[in-house]
Amino acid sequence: MSKQFWKPGNMLYPVPAVMVSCKLGDEKPNIITVAWTSTSCSSPAMVSISIRPERYSHHIIKESGEFVVNLVTKDLVYASDYCGVRSGRDVDKFKEMNLTPLEPHTGSVPGISESPVNIECKVVQIIPLGSHDLFIGEVTGVTVDDRYMDKNGKFHLSKAGLAVYSHGEYYGLGEKIGKFGYSVAKKKKKKR
Repeated sequence: MSKQFWKPGNMLYPVPAVMVSCKLGDEKPNIITVAWTSTSCSSPAMVSISIRPERYSHHIIKESGEFVVNLVTKDLVYASDYCGVRSGRDVDKFKEMNLTPLEPHTGSVPGISESPVNIECKVVQIIPLGSHDLFIGEVTGVTVDDRYMDKNGKFHLSKAGLAVYSHGEYYGLGEKIGKFGYSVAKKKKKKR
């Protein structure tokens, strides 16, 4: 096997493509597309997003102390891309992309109604890292789309058609290839 060694860079792909909504006071809400996001802690539930300080949304999130992570589906990839390359200084992204603000439950920042999952967050720490600042947000509430709930109350996010971002390109998630713990699960004996 032959391999090449490269200079340091970000090659941890694919990553979730998410649209982060934010709002400052009485101003119009904004959306920034973020590929650098992750689950940071389970108790209390926390997520993190990385944003360049020169981005319009950076100031909004820093000052308001709130943001909403909205998951992106195949149907939202166009809007997600648009919200990542256009600035909220110049355009109203909700209006331009025909997106519907979702009334927040725990703060003042609307989510995106068209997204299957909206994760409302309160900023608990901002860590300057270099080109980006890491915003760590404690999850204050989650809204999920009823279309993906079954009659037993189970949420089926896999049916939403989620999208991921990989080195400048968007992809739909593929087939299920395993589940947590399947590698160590006891196999059932076959009846004869």
